[in-house]
Amino acid sequence: MLSKRIIPCLDVREGKTTKGIKFKNNIDIGDPVEMAHFYYEAGADEIVFYDITASHEKRDIMIEVVKHVAKTIFIPFSVGGGIRTVDDMRKTLLAGAEKVSVNTAAVKNPEIISKGAKAFGSQCIVLGMDVKYVGERENIPSGYEIVINGGRTYMGIDALEWAIKAQELGAGEICLNSIDSDGTKNGYELKLTSLISKNVNIPVIASGGAGKPEHLYDVLTKGKADAALIASMVHYGTYTISEIKKYIDSRGVKVRKTW
Repeated sequence: MLSKRIIPCLDVREGKTTKGIKFKNNIDIGDPVEMAHFYYEAGADEIVFYDITASHEKRDIMIEVVKHVAKTIFIPFSVGGGIRTVDDMRKTLLAGAEKVSVNTAAVKNPEIISKGAKAFGSQCIVLGMDVKYVGERENIPSGYEIVINGGRTYMGIDALEWAIKAQELGAGEICLNSIDSDGTKNGYELKLTSLISKNVNIPVIASGGAGKPEHLYDVLTKGKADAALIASMVHYGTYTISEIKKYIDSRGVKVRKTW
């Protein structure tokens, strides 16, 4: 059994780490490079960065931040937001990231997944999925719809169908974010996470809703996730990564021990 990964997520806006609830009312909470180094030393398995307004504002990726982070931490990290082309992927990987995450660009142009996988390998290509529960309907049989542009634009695409298609195109991993749970600290969306995890053969990272260690245990077991993204619960000092890992380990879930 592979170790489950605990991954701090840093949402970046105008060069600052920011945090909101359900993609709204964001407040700035720190410097992304300093926070990445802190979490690296604290035992994070990986780190995820999202430039949360790059796609909506049609801006380029935050290459300078990526370069500074690559000099500061020595664990894998992925970068998303503003990556629209294979050349954007190349620049991000050359700047030091191990993976690139595509979300809005992949929905608009799915072949970016296959082109990226062919150029750099599937292990580098993460599909970011922002998902909202809308209820079952003819074109959304799972009840979960894909939303892009930072939660602004509903696409009429079924989340499960999109996850399966992205895997076929060459995505090596899925980062699955529930907009309904995002920032609430009330727990992950277990039904959604389990649905996707059971129907794809690539790793699924659960995102949105972590508030206490029990939530991570639930999503890694009941939700069948391979990894869990965390933000608020560590950004505000409520828990340390070691505390979270020790709890999960005590419940019989294998993690990389960093304490």
